[in-house]
Amino acid sequence: MKTKIGILYATVDGQTLKIANKIKAVLIEKGNEAALFSIEDFNGEISDYDKFIIGSSIRYGKHNAKIIEFINHNKKKLNTTKNAFFSVNLVARKPERATPETNPYFIKFLNEINWVPNQSAVFAGKLDYQTYTFTDRLLIQMIMWMTKGPTNSKTNIEYTDWEKVDQFSVLINNM
Repeated sequence: MKTKIGILYATVDGQTLKIANKIKAVLIEKGNEAALFSIEDFNGEISDYDKFIIGSSIRYGKHNAKIIEFINHNKKKLNTTKNAFFSVNLVARKPERATPETNPYFIKFLNEINWVPNQSAVFAGKLDYQTYTFTDRLLIQMIMWMTKGPTNSKTNIEYTDWEKVDQFSVLINNM
């Protein structure tokens, strides 16, 4: 019997969805049945799955509010199902901020929601100024300037470490 895995995600610019799709592909390759849902579209139950994965991007220091609400309303179900969480943010482009133990946004998130996933990961996202609104571009450039990141408005860099995504997927498969 195949293991049923649900993957719930929230994304702003699409990188979290791209990562969730990669995780899904690896899990299917390993013989699992995996279903992918946006936080906007999910109307199922965690208990419908043997394992449940949640992924969220960060914008301006915060994870998606609907993801936080979902976790807060489903902690008991999450705690009785094998689960995992991954966070996608540009701070993780720096190696010293690229783990659940060292990423300030992930640490703050766990403290705020008072939930600890069975497996967790932090992935660097993508910086593509040309796809942002004018206001987002200015704010993200300011943040990048403050953190010594690229500020050129033509910058388009995918920081995601796909090998790390594969490794996380294997951990989920084996849990």
